[in-house]
Amino acid sequence: MTIYPKLIMDALATVTYPGTKKNLVESGMIADTPSINGMKVKVVLEFPRDTDPFLKSTVKAAEAAIHYHVSKDVEVEITTEFKSKPRPEVGKMLPEVKNIIAVSSGKGGVGKSTVAANLAISLARLGYKVGLLDTDIFGPSMPKMFNVEDARPYAVEKDGRKLIEPVEQYGVKLLSIGFFVNPDTATLWRGGMATNALKQLIADADWGELDYFVLDTPPGTSDIHLTLLQTLAITGAVIVSTPQQVALADARKGIDMYRNEKVNVPILGLVENMAWFTPAELPENKYYIFGKEGCKKLAEEMHTPLLAQIPLVQGICDSGDNGTPAALDIESPMAQAFINLAQAVVTVVNKRNREMEPTKIVGVKKQ
Repeated sequence: MTIYPKLIMDALATVTYPGTKKNLVESGMIADTPSINGMKVKVVLEFPRDTDPFLKSTVKAAEAAIHYHVSKDVEVEITTEFKSKPRPEVGKMLPEVKNIIAVSSGKGGVGKSTVAANLAISLARLGYKVGLLDTDIFGPSMPKMFNVEDARPYAVEKDGRKLIEPVEQYGVKLLSIGFFVNPDTATLWRGGMATNALKQLIADADWGELDYFVLDTPPGTSDIHLTLLQTLAITGAVIVSTPQQVALADARKGIDMYRNEKVNVPILGLVENMAWFTPAELPENKYYIFGKEGCKKLAEEMHTPLLAQIPLVQGICDSGDNGTPAALDIESPMAQAFINLAQAVVTVVNKRNREMEPTKIVGVKKQ
């Protein structure tokens, strides 16, 4: 049997590439004329990027099509090329980012995202270059808190790669999965899909030069936390909790995760959110509705700084819902509280960088 290029091209034309919903030939994915040597055929397929989710299935389908339409005796070799340069390896991502801060909480509902948003804005107000990544894939809240729910990040060409351009608001570069999914629909993804999406937001975005890269992590401990620890060298973690004993018990678990000998991420300090309630009409009054100084006692017990005590006031809730975080109201006591928090974070980060070695990325054991 004589094999010639048109036979191979006709076989490849029966394979649909899901990325374009066209066949491989129409999609322009055949990088060169198929090479034929007797019963040996070599085909080069060109994909948009090395992380293409359809790569493996498309290669298998192309091989099967040649065997079916040409001959099952053909020895097929398919190699791949990429229009975009490959994603940087772990350890070489975000080369222009100086400090990565993970804002975490042991449980939901303690105001972690509010603290992360206002911390990022306050750091920007202090003159630092700041990025904020909403890593809560299943419950993203930053688009609403920053009043950019309708924003749609676009791709830019940089150094041979197509990168996502973060949305910039209030002096902070921002990305969230919330920009790419329907806000009214639940995100029903398996762990692998969620972690892959997170890696794209980190490595396939044009974050540029940043002094502080703030990560708003999901509550608790999860696959997302493991992915972050295995992808980024986190400078340190800020743990957010209320003074309530139930919240403090979970905060201990969060601290333990970062201090685990296999993780070894420094705890920069604790933030006691909703430390007391102050009604707008009685600004001097303090009501300790969730207990008093629980985080302060935990900080002493865990030998870590208490970075701030943030009161519960009506304005914080309203400002977050309206997309104008409290840190923007420069004259308000709440803005000053978050500026104090930002200054405390800068101080402990500088101290940590002087006295400790850089954090090592957690290794991935291959089974």
